[in-house]
Amino acid sequence: MATIMPQSELLKRAVAFISESRKDAPGTPLGRLLDEAAMRFNLSPVDGAALERLFREEEQDNNNSGTPS
Repeated sequence: MATIMPQSELLKRAVAFISESRKDAPGTPLGRLLDEAAMRFNLSPVDGAALERLFREEEQDNNNSGTPS
């Protein structure tokens, strides 16, 4: 029997998954990781878009500050 998990917990796990994946394989395109997270954690399109915004803003902040991602 599957365990029902709140959508917010799934989103937190998706963020952790993408963050870890970017550390382990920095060359992996963000789009691929977003797609993988959306499927793996059964995210809604709205959650997927929020996740993408979060990581795109982080990339932009890192590029503006000169800090490597």
